[in-house]
Amino acid sequence: MLFHTADLDLKLQTLFNQTLRGSVLDILAPLLSSRAALFILLAVCLAWAVRRLGPRQIMLFILLLAAMGLADLVCGQIKDQVLRVRPMNALPGVYYQEDGKWQRRPPDFVQTKDDGSSYPSAHAANSMALALLAMLLWPRTRPWLGLLPLLVGWSRLYLGKHYPSDVLAGWLLGVCVAALAGALWKGVLERRLLPPGRS
Repeated sequence: MLFHTADLDLKLQTLFNQTLRGSVLDILAPLLSSRAALFILLAVCLAWAVRRLGPRQIMLFILLLAAMGLADLVCGQIKDQVLRVRPMNALPGVYYQEDGKWQRRPPDFVQTKDDGSSYPSAHAANSMALALLAMLLWPRTRPWLGLLPLLVGWSRLYLGKHYPSDVLAGWLLGVCVAALAGALWKGVLERRLLPPGRS
């Protein structure tokens, strides 16, 4: 499927991928996009929550993981229909990582693929679903956890994996999944899993 890329999309992708760069950002971006790092962090948070708040927290984490899984699944279905080629495989001058090393497409680079998996960003969808649902389940996380989707979205641009519209679509999908999971929690699961007076 042909996907038209708007001028603003290209300009913002160039800004975040090629113009606003630095050695610290080169280290930070891959960490923010690392699923392994995310799941290690979630495991640490789960251990802390169970220790401080009790074993019922396991069910909340299962709900959180299920929401992320749903967001990922829906993104995969959309990607298979849209087939948008990633910036790193479509545009000259794009910085990207391969085998842990930063590389850059030459100025005369020509698109290498006809199909891709750029739209929407599953990382953006997962991080938004995670952040919003976690802020509902654990209200004390609200002051800072809202930054997670923004940082993850930025990292996807910096790594040359996505255009801003991919990230925006992922965020919107994540909001929908979080709203669905939140409604399920408030409407059905909360009364069954937590005793009165507990949050």
